[in-house]
Amino acid sequence: MNYNYYIPKEPCFKNVIHSVWQVDVFHLFQKEYIIPKGVVEVIFNFSDSASIPAQLGSKLHYLSNCFISGFNTAPIQLHLPKQQVFFGVLFQPSAVKEIFKIPACELLNITVDLTLLDSTFQSLWHQLAEQNDFDARLSVFLAWLRRNLVDWQPREQLMNNFIYAPNQYDASVTALANSLCYSPRHLSRKLFEATGMNTEEILLYKKYLHAVDLIHQGNLSLTEIALQSNFADQSHFIRTFKAYAAITPGEYKRSMSNIKGHIYEDVR
Repeated sequence: MNYNYYIPKEPCFKNVIHSVWQVDVFHLFQKEYIIPKGVVEVIFNFSDSASIPAQLGSKLHYLSNCFISGFNTAPIQLHLPKQQVFFGVLFQPSAVKEIFKIPACELLNITVDLTLLDSTFQSLWHQLAEQNDFDARLSVFLAWLRRNLVDWQPREQLMNNFIYAPNQYDASVTALANSLCYSPRHLSRKLFEATGMNTEEILLYKKYLHAVDLIHQGNLSLTEIALQSNFADQSHFIRTFKAYAAITPGEYKRSMSNIKGHIYEDVR
């Protein structure tokens, strides 16, 4: 597997994107099961299959050459092509509305063909496809992004930091609102626009994401993970995890890959 990863250092890019990655691999597996990961992701597909079947919750989607996927609360199952070449960008939640002219809440549990939102993404896909390696594609993408940058308010960046940060999963609504300088009601509206979830829902979601992180550390029991993730008890942990991932934490732990959130099935 050829895997590349980039985290921006320039503040102008850090305010808009969290990271950029690329995977280029001939897959031994036919299926990939991806549990919710708490990200808004744009993916450019350069694989040997132009349209990839994907089961998202109960709905069948066909992933186009250039698509965006939001803060999913249901797993995705992909039918993998033999050669998988994806170039992906994790966007800061508050940037989605400014860059794509659509609030992230409208992307919950769906994938959207970006060329239907803006035909210029088809041109960007072709520019990226013409490049031979990750660094060249990254350069093309960052040049495109620089032309689409907007000014950000400090509170917007604080919210982005909260959504992506592994901590504050145990915060109260009032404490969180105070730390972000919003009223509880205004904070709930802002979080819903950025994620499709209100404050109580995103705090529960962050507990689940924290548990996924701890499972991958591999040195804690599931009981300890439930406690450290601030779940009321083990049964609450299992119910919540299964509500998002459609499998129990124990099932996930037994079948997970070394890539967080991903399970591979059906050897070719």
